[in-house]
Amino acid sequence: MTRLSALATAASIVALLASQPAAAQSSVQAYGLIDASFGQFQVAGGPKLRRLDSGNMSTSYIGFKGSEDLGGGLRVGFTLESFLLVDSGGAGRVPGVDAFWGRNSNVNISGGFGNIRLGRMGPPLFVSTLLFNPIGDSFGYSPAIRQYYNAPYGTPLVGDSGWNNAIGYTTPRMGGLTATVLVAAGEGAANARGPNIGAHALYFAGPLAMTAAWQKVEAQGTLGRPIAAFPGFSSQTAWQLGGSYDLKFVKLFGQYGQVSTDAAADVDVKTYQLGVSVPIGAGKLLASYGNSKLDFAAPTADTTSQMMTIAYDYLLSKRTDVYVLYMSDQYTGRSNGNTLAAGIRHTF
Repeated sequence: MTRLSALATAASIVALLASQPAAAQSSVQAYGLIDASFGQFQVAGGPKLRRLDSGNMSTSYIGFKGSEDLGGGLRVGFTLESFLLVDSGGAGRVPGVDAFWGRNSNVNISGGFGNIRLGRMGPPLFVSTLLFNPIGDSFGYSPAIRQYYNAPYGTPLVGDSGWNNAIGYTTPRMGGLTATVLVAAGEGAANARGPNIGAHALYFAGPLAMTAAWQKVEAQGTLGRPIAAFPGFSSQTAWQLGGSYDLKFVKLFGQYGQVSTDAAADVDVKTYQLGVSVPIGAGKLLASYGNSKLDFAAPTADTTSQMMTIAYDYLLSKRTDVYVLYMSDQYTGRSNGNTLAAGIRHTF
């Protein structure tokens, strides 16, 4: 090709590009949350430990997300988030367990049809659990989260708060209603009997909010109870109903759910949570009580977990808050646990 013809070709390409619609708009954002608390920590039956911990009120993490506008109402985006251990500078929720991008790692496409995500993400039941209790996604202090996902005893939920190899679909908002379905493939892993399936519906209209969530788990997660804890494990199903109502001077929360494990010795767990959030000054008084009863095949083995947390969360700014709290942890056959802690949380 001669120099003249090359220049002509280049000019043609420039003219062609100029005649197309404006280039797709894209953006990338860095963000995250840092949470650290200190005090005396004690679970039911455990020793009193004085320490500084990371991520007890909200799990610390750093993330990156981006999106590209493809035109015609279509957008493609991604999310990459890594848990952080602020007290030690490590990655993960606990040392040496999570993959680096273990919080969320997915790509999505959205439009008038809704949103489709592929990768690692939180299951619908976990999202409903954190939305309808006053202490949110606190693995350290929320009775609801601890009794479903994080108590070191009793809690039978398999599957963790994040699912790998997942495909999720969320509907467009219809009035105040949205719904999500998530399927996570077992992919032949040794600790997987089959896929995990979860779904929930969320309704928000003025002061009222409600949810109904369900999941069936056949593959264990990174954390949570292992399948090996249930000899002869086949599958586990769980459902939950939740609601909240904001009266301005107080916001009320309630949840009720059941977890049923199909194994050599079946286990059924019934859990409820009641809570309030009361605005006081520049902060909120938060209180939550959770009760979780485990019914085993042998009635004499039945146990009950009771947790109560009372906290005051004070806003220093839109992005920074400080908190103090007391948590009581009781479990059948164990001595009571008492936690007193204070912390700071910053988002960026």
